[in-house]
Amino acid sequence: MSTWNVEYLKPTLLQPVPSDIAISRAQPPKDIEKVAAEIGIHPDELDLYGRKKAKVSLDILDRLTEVRNGKYVVVAGITPTPLGEGKSTTTIGLVQALGAHLHKNVFACVRQPSQGPTFGIKGGAAGGGYSQVIPMEEFNLHLTGDIHAITAANNLLAAAIDARMFHESTQATEALFNRLAPKNKQGKGVRPLSEIQLRRLDRLGIPRVTDAEHLSEEQRVSFARLNIDPATITWNRVMDTNDRFLRKIEIGLGPNEKGHTRTTQFDITVASELMAILALTTSLADMQKRIARIVIGSDKTGNPVTADDIGVTDALTVLMRDTVRPNLMQTLEGTPVFVHAGPFANIAHGQSSILADKVALKLVGQDGFVITEAGFGADIGMEKFFNIKCRYSGLQPSAVVLVATVRALKMHGGGPAVVAGAPLKHEYLDENIPLVEGGCDSNLRKQIDNANKFGIPVVVCVNKFATDTDKELELVCSKAKSYGAFDAVVSEHWSQGGAGAVALAKSLVKATEGPAKEFKFLYDLELSLEEKIATIAKEIYGADGIELSAEAKEKLERYTRQGFSKLPICMAKTHLSLSSDPTKKGAPTGFTLPIRDVRASVGAGFIYPLVGEMTTMPGLNTRPCFYDITIDPVTEIIDGLF
Repeated sequence: MSTWNVEYLKPTLLQPVPSDIAISRAQPPKDIEKVAAEIGIHPDELDLYGRKKAKVSLDILDRLTEVRNGKYVVVAGITPTPLGEGKSTTTIGLVQALGAHLHKNVFACVRQPSQGPTFGIKGGAAGGGYSQVIPMEEFNLHLTGDIHAITAANNLLAAAIDARMFHESTQATEALFNRLAPKNKQGKGVRPLSEIQLRRLDRLGIPRVTDAEHLSEEQRVSFARLNIDPATITWNRVMDTNDRFLRKIEIGLGPNEKGHTRTTQFDITVASELMAILALTTSLADMQKRIARIVIGSDKTGNPVTADDIGVTDALTVLMRDTVRPNLMQTLEGTPVFVHAGPFANIAHGQSSILADKVALKLVGQDGFVITEAGFGADIGMEKFFNIKCRYSGLQPSAVVLVATVRALKMHGGGPAVVAGAPLKHEYLDENIPLVEGGCDSNLRKQIDNANKFGIPVVVCVNKFATDTDKELELVCSKAKSYGAFDAVVSEHWSQGGAGAVALAKSLVKATEGPAKEFKFLYDLELSLEEKIATIAKEIYGADGIELSAEAKEKLERYTRQGFSKLPICMAKTHLSLSSDPTKKGAPTGFTLPIRDVRASVGAGFIYPLVGEMTTMPGLNTRPCFYDITIDPVTEIIDGLF
């Protein structure tokens, strides 16, 4: 694979650094057809959504099947403050440095942001400063409609669940069977079954028939009645808006539902298992199989009920057909970006898609780089990247870039609490070597150690802020290398773009030279679910062990009995501490990790233990971002997005 001939963009760097949207608007992007042509995507492999974004065909994987993959790098971070430490910005800055300044073939693969935070408290999520994805408005709003497709598919399944329970509860078995398998009007009263209904016969151990009329009375009952236990239903409706009043609702209150009410809730769309499935699928056929395996609850005898049992597998796949194709955009300096999938980083794995990574790795070629990001700190996002995403993709990671900030290290070294929306205390604005040292000796050391457990090199990126002093930055770099990092580099990509990350890029190139390192998983899938959970708690978090609630024990036994014990683990834990207590900073020891509950995302392919309460539907604060978002009705220019 030859080096791309890319026309790199050269944004004008201003001081002080303007707002993100002002920077984005000041740099006209290339037409996406030009970006695609520069990196070897053929016109018939591109579906345009306007002039600045497009979907890319998976046929590229077949065309480039003989091309060796490029280097595969994950950007993770130390345990963050509530303000975040700049992983997305580092991802984009590093890619700009590798491409526009070192002239490497390079792709960024990032998650699509939810509309909820965009209009809520956080604002946009395209990176920041002079290291961001453009156009920012396109990135943060509808993009190509993937999230809307997931919303539609998710809610079709939710509607089908309640409709099925309603019809089973209001009809005799004979009437129910006659409606599920109606006689063919074209012929001799034959009752043909669809393929998805025949698959239900397979799961029930009933031989397939060409005419359901031949089923016995007992077989008809088994076929027609799912007997879903409402108390076990885990499938919720979703929408891509922060709405606290949908966290607990009662449905079925209309007179035509005949008193069949139940309590349920809405989640935000990116919390849907369908989003996690999109991120972990390897093809449309694989997505179809994963959707079929979704477990929505149990029947009244304790057996799992799946989306295939409900009968909606293929319908959901149809709604999500286009979502499997990655979305192509560009950085501020004209390097390519795939924006694809955006699962939660707590109840799911928090990564962009396997498919985007695979296509990008072929396009960059053997000497190129694909840089992707892991949500939250390395103890959560990086661990899931290795143990879940790399397991399902079969891809070999080449290196970890671990992002740290002096601000976060001061917090871990004993500094005062950092509160979103409140002014930083003087400890964070003035030089304070003891606090920095304390944070290095605790959290930074532990997260480097966590990364090294997987056998690949770690490059620490110290994301520089204006208040950091040379002494503080030198101390972090020195400490990081002494703890086992391959290298540690100060980076200024937020204020300088790719030029500010050249040293980081050169260090990464050096770290990935030579034979590939021996990557290894943290645990074997053959271990019991409890053993796998305990391994993560002890090895990654530093806990002495785990404590299972009665409910968690019952769920582990149920999932083992149902045949799900070989799945990997996706811990749902606070991202603000290595422990279960977000107030405990540094690297806590001498604690036991409490497992409150355990749930299964069988379609996505993981079991997720709950450590504490997890909110899957954010709420709006007193003054959400939408107060500042506006549009000029003449020019259609949007303002106020972050």
